[in-house]
Amino acid sequence: SYDRGSTFNVFVGKGQLIAGMDKALVGMCVNERRFVKIPPKLAYGSEGVPGVIPPNAVLHFDVLLVDLWNSEDEVQVQTYFKPEKCPRTVQVSDFVRYHYNGTFLDGTLFDSSHNRMRTYDTYVGIGWLIPGMDQGLLGMCVGEKRIITIPPFLAYGEEGDGKEIPGQASLVFDVVLLDLHNPKDGIAIENQHVPESCERRSQTGDFLRYHYNGTLLDGTLFDSSYSRNRTYDTYVGKGYVIAGMDEGLLGVCTGEKRRIIIPPHLGYGEEGRGKIPGSAVLVFDIHVVDFHNPSDSVSITVNYKPSNCTVLSKKGDYLKYHYNASLLDGTLLDSTHSLGKTYNIVLGSGQVVAGMDMGLQDMCVGERRTVVIPPHLGYGEDGVEGEVPGSAVLVFDIELLELVSGLPEGYMFVWNGEVSPNLFEEIDQNHDGEVLLEEFSEYIQAQVDSGKGKLAPGFDFEKIVKNMFTNQDRDGNGKVTAEEFKLKDQEAKEEHDEL
Repeated sequence: SYDRGSTFNVFVGKGQLIAGMDKALVGMCVNERRFVKIPPKLAYGSEGVPGVIPPNAVLHFDVLLVDLWNSEDEVQVQTYFKPEKCPRTVQVSDFVRYHYNGTFLDGTLFDSSHNRMRTYDTYVGIGWLIPGMDQGLLGMCVGEKRIITIPPFLAYGEEGDGKEIPGQASLVFDVVLLDLHNPKDGIAIENQHVPESCERRSQTGDFLRYHYNGTLLDGTLFDSSYSRNRTYDTYVGKGYVIAGMDEGLLGVCTGEKRRIIIPPHLGYGEEGRGKIPGSAVLVFDIHVVDFHNPSDSVSITVNYKPSNCTVLSKKGDYLKYHYNASLLDGTLLDSTHSLGKTYNIVLGSGQVVAGMDMGLQDMCVGERRTVVIPPHLGYGEDGVEGEVPGSAVLVFDIELLELVSGLPEGYMFVWNGEVSPNLFEEIDQNHDGEVLLEEFSEYIQAQVDSGKGKLAPGFDFEKIVKNMFTNQDRDGNGKVTAEEFKLKDQEAKEEHDEL
């Protein structure tokens, strides 16, 4: 048979062999080798085979059993590893991805997906596989390892496959299942942690910042935001992420942790992407850091308000306050308490982010409040490098300690009493008909010191005075004449008359 390059294939005990061989083969194992001596009466007797075997010849056979099966055999399945958790098993019409080594019964390797470094991807139970494999994969868990032995009539039969597999060959597949889904699957969500307090859940159009680990079903890590030390920031429900993630991120709370399992038709499909193979089920373990909606405004929660609360902060007031600044997940960003000094601003002057200007309005001394500021009213998409992440929602716990009332809008200096009718002459100390910056500055300082006038609180004196002087110096020559000099209410009246 070696000379012919083909095994001898025959049923035993059915008269297809000489009597001696029919007896000699009984009880053999695959890969067993026997030397068989057959007398003439159990071989070809006194006639022999003309031209080949002489009469009364004793025959000697050196037999190696390569394969063995029975027409009543079925597929044999031997599981040698099964994961502790097995939430789902292979059913008819499922799509699977698996690795295998394919051998004959004698151990000869004829094929291996491992050698190709690519899983075998197919539907199960609908005729895409040989019948024995269609049966042998049913009931498997992801991560399970099986040896599936298939008789030839459930494999490639009498003809073989015309290439590697000869006719009448039993096949042995050592299989590990890596992935499993059904085309009818939707996403699956497993809640891992939901905060006790959840005032709001994400909706379509919200902007989320979240961390994630992305793995395949067999646990292989393909991506992680933690490794980049940066959250993934995106709108949800608007097609900015894969369809399964768009759906899976809806209805979450800030601080929530959940597992989102996404079938390939809602992930990266048959083609895959980067480290993600085609037709792969994706598993995302996410942690929601914060979210907001572009239509959000500042949220204010009053934690304490004094009984005497008649003077409320307004634009232009000079405020001194303490604050703790954090992210929505509680991460502390900054605190005036740790610096040992208050934060001082002129309200509405652009010295703080717009959301803080809004959050400090209508506040009285001694009041404590929590102000939540969405990023478009905070530090925006860029954040502050090394301090505030991009697109971060900010939380400020504020206590107002001091309030100095500001001036009416548009004024940097006001009189506390009647204005002198000879104001220009009083400022023009040397009576030369011209007022220089130095004269103007000395006069304003004297009015403030005596209580006759008031400067807008919280601003640099020299800058205010220089700005006031420049407004009066109409021709920009560094001197103010009596003709140039006008009070603010006079300027407003002239503009009104012109209109």
